Amino acid sequence: MQINTDPLKSCVSIGLSSSSSFVQLGFLSCKRAVVGIHSTRRTSLKSRSPRASFSSDPLLVQAARGEPVSRPPAWMMRQAGRYMAVYRKLAEKYPSFRERSEEIDLIVEISLQPWRAFCPDGVIIFSDILTPLPAFGVPFDIEEVKGPVIQSPIRSEEGLKTLHPIDLEKLHFVGESLKILRQEVGDRAAVLGFVGAPWTIATYIVEGGTTRTYTTIKRMCHTAPHVLKALLSHLSQSIAEYIIFQVNSGAQCIQIFDSWGGQLPPHVWERWSKPYIEEIVSAVKKKCPQTPLVLYINGNGGLLERMKGFGVDVIGLDWTVDMEDGRRRLGSHINVQGNVDPAYLFSPLPVLKNEIERVVKCAGQRGHILNLGHGVLVGTPEDAVAHFFDVARNLKYDTFFEEKSTEKLESVV
Repeated sequence: MQINTDPLKSCVSIGLSSSSSFVQLGFLSCKRAVVGIHSTRRTSLKSRSPRASFSSDPLLVQAARGEPVSRPPAWMMRQAGRYMAVYRKLAEKYPSFRERSEEIDLIVEISLQPWRAFCPDGVIIFSDILTPLPAFGVPFDIEEVKGPVIQSPIRSEEGLKTLHPIDLEKLHFVGESLKILRQEVGDRAAVLGFVGAPWTIATYIVEGGTTRTYTTIKRMCHTAPHVLKALLSHLSQSIAEYIIFQVNSGAQCIQIFDSWGGQLPPHVWERWSKPYIEEIVSAVKKKCPQTPLVLYINGNGGLLERMKGFGVDVIGLDWTVDMEDGRRRLGSHINVQGNVDPAYLFSPLPVLKNEIERVVKCAGQRGHILNLGHGVLVGTPEDAVAHFFDVARNLKYDTFFEEKSTEKLESVV
């Protein structure tokens, strides 16, 4: 099947049938028992929660659009990775992260590992926010200890000359992997793509890699603002095209990570990050109006009010934001994602269950995607991850909120 990968053409809505190619390779589909997803229990005639949508889209996509659903869909940032024994075993055989994230068979296998183990409602492609850099003129390496390394940082007009329009052919492995994931997952979960926001990507390009202080790029805001603006504008155009490419290849929802946007004072973020995210959202919504966009900023407690009003469908809350307070500050028209503290996965399982229920209660019955407030931590017990998804699957809005109301009434009495 030919998938349109030209970002200048409108997004296509693709329906892919399940493929057996990865079954033949031993990459089996999710076999975990999904308890209570299609409940046949009769409910009372009185409506106790919003009626579930009749949409054929996956539950996560429906929730991201604010449509009524029967339970909160759940997935986890970094749900594929080093906490899983099966991933560590594969990484021993393929020690290069670039190889694991740029070879189609490995991308698909790693992306499906948590799907087979836990059946989340979202299957996110195994990739990296820096993956598209070489496609528009910024080569990089990943070293074992230092992490990402960019040998020729861009800090001047001369450096800008190395940039060119994004060449999506160089990212064919991303497109092919997304197509296969859609075939394997079918309509049982949403396939998620993701990108880095321009400011976050620029921190690596300007600093030459990871940093704890961001002093070089922050100084550029004042000493070479024309260079930084040109870089961010180029990134916003390239990232918008990359998102459209992912959607045309099969991604049903896209998360934008402004991972280091929270390192900026709010008024500085509003000048140096927000406008370029707005450009991306505007371009993508023109081509893919039905594809939900999620914006996540680590440390976004001081930015929430500034994050709304420019077209993203969902705002991810990190675990330092109280869910109820976040809902109040954002307003009822904004859908939210999050925000269980990843450290709760190291707690006793009943404690984890109580925290999940608290977050869901504070988020309400509509427009909420259950997730962590950050990525899964290395060393997280796999049984805790399994329990997280089991709790989410068995949490039905109609009975859950009725029970909570009863408990509240009894406590008052």
